[in-house]
Amino acid sequence: MQDVNVDIGRAAWFSEPMTHADVSHTHSPSSAADGGDHAALIAAGRAHLGIELGSTRIKAALVDETGAVLATGSHAWENELVGETWTYSLEAVWAGVRDCYAELAREVRERHGAELSRLGSLGVSAMMHGYLAFDADGEQLAEFRTWRNTFTTEAAAQLSEILEQNIPLRWSVSHLLHAVQQGEEHVDSLDHLTTLAGYVHWQLTGRKVLGVGDASGMFPIAASGDAFDAELLKRFARIEDIDAQPWSLPDLLPEVLVAGQDAGRLTAEGAALLDPTGTLQPGAITAPPEGDAGTGMVATQAVEPRTGNVSAGTSAFAMVVLEGPLSGPREEIDLVTTPSGDPVAMIHTNNCTTDLDAWLGLFSRFAELVGAPQSPEELYGTLFSAGADGDADAGGVLSYNYVSGEHQTGVASGRPLLVREQSARFTLENFMRAQLYGAFGALAVGMEALLKDEGVRLDVMYAHGGIFRTRGVAQQVLADALGVPVALGESAGEGGAWGMALLAAHTARTAAADADSGTPTAAQSLSAYLDEVVFAGQDLTTLSPDADGTAGHGAWLDAYRAGLPLARQAGDVLG
Repeated sequence: MQDVNVDIGRAAWFSEPMTHADVSHTHSPSSAADGGDHAALIAAGRAHLGIELGSTRIKAALVDETGAVLATGSHAWENELVGETWTYSLEAVWAGVRDCYAELAREVRERHGAELSRLGSLGVSAMMHGYLAFDADGEQLAEFRTWRNTFTTEAAAQLSEILEQNIPLRWSVSHLLHAVQQGEEHVDSLDHLTTLAGYVHWQLTGRKVLGVGDASGMFPIAASGDAFDAELLKRFARIEDIDAQPWSLPDLLPEVLVAGQDAGRLTAEGAALLDPTGTLQPGAITAPPEGDAGTGMVATQAVEPRTGNVSAGTSAFAMVVLEGPLSGPREEIDLVTTPSGDPVAMIHTNNCTTDLDAWLGLFSRFAELVGAPQSPEELYGTLFSAGADGDADAGGVLSYNYVSGEHQTGVASGRPLLVREQSARFTLENFMRAQLYGAFGALAVGMEALLKDEGVRLDVMYAHGGIFRTRGVAQQVLADALGVPVALGESAGEGGAWGMALLAAHTARTAAADADSGTPTAAQSLSAYLDEVVFAGQDLTTLSPDADGTAGHGAWLDAYRAGLPLARQAGDVLG
């Protein structure tokens, strides 16, 4: 079976009865019930913590060995456009992480009557890719450059040609070559490059390591799935601009680890960073830090060949674990890995729910002005349901949700657009359907390259996250857009922090099994742990593509493609 999962994350969306459900079986996490056994587990230091730094929220999840959620915490934050660079300050990173952890610790006290003083294990994940550069003293050399920056076009194109593999704009190596070729002053002082997850992990443990899934967004991974590609590193070193540098790339990159490997211990300094009150004690084993794509795969059990995931929030990306090689390099498809090192085809888009949320905010304000304020659950539920009643082709209404540039569709600089012909059927229902189609528009374009051109077959896509809480609406839209069933489980609201907590728990189990047997072969694989321990006996509901919906979306996508020159021109005209 070939599956894909979906994780969408920004707004508060609500649940209503599922429609058109045709399959129901097991596949979602359980929630922890309150009780003394959980208090004792926490007090004994047998709970596992996952922290994920997403685009708009930092989240934390504390779980037991089975993945049952004991407590959560969160912190809202936003990126900044500083000059021409989308970034977050490291001060904002730590303020957010501490606030998120403090909220989780409060919930532990209130819910379980226990203090969170010891952890069984810990793991950190974050938005993938980007560029964090440090000198030999550990000082930051340049602003953190996130996945959202698209100014690396020339460097990425050059690397794609030299390495004979698609190297995306957002990858760390693209940012590095761009900085070198632009003559940026900090390049001469480089000592260490990492991602956001790798940076936080380094500060917590003192170890400069990275999980293979996140590492695969820095530089291509070898076929063995456990190290950077040595031959491609040699090719990179022969680039004229690189050959003149005082460093070599292998020396700059972190050590690559796979799921289950020991990534170090929480130090006293790291514990103080997380919990300035001094309550949290050092010593917890840590999982390899991962990217949000990897934790999304774990959160939906999509880690085996012929399975995969799609994450969507501020950005959107589809992940499909491959059975074999593709026909060759493709600009639309990135080659990355699962946390265990299996090859994955990734379709990444820079835009998903940001513009949709902005429109819904406008409707919320209108409701306030007319004296009928709506809760987010009511507002999103009402308007999403209206979108479900729209014409299958959205009545000729087109939405380009490009708050930032979109490489999948060749839009260099984003300007959100709502476009229609005079004869379009411009109703609220069609407006909302166009907004939902637009949220997945660039993703649908990229997925065509994988599903149609490359012939990759999928049996189901696993979906979870906020946009799917209005049951049966966005889920059906995605099924129709991709032409494959989309499954929704009770894990819909758990997200990447939960997935990272599972990776941490798996690391602790692996270490315990290895210690007991004296051999690493005794450890349970990540896939077996998810299948036999976490996802056993849990519910899943699946919607199949609707023939009329699929045909309507196809017509809409044709018009969407035809209108892309308008989206490109908007960036030039509305400077």
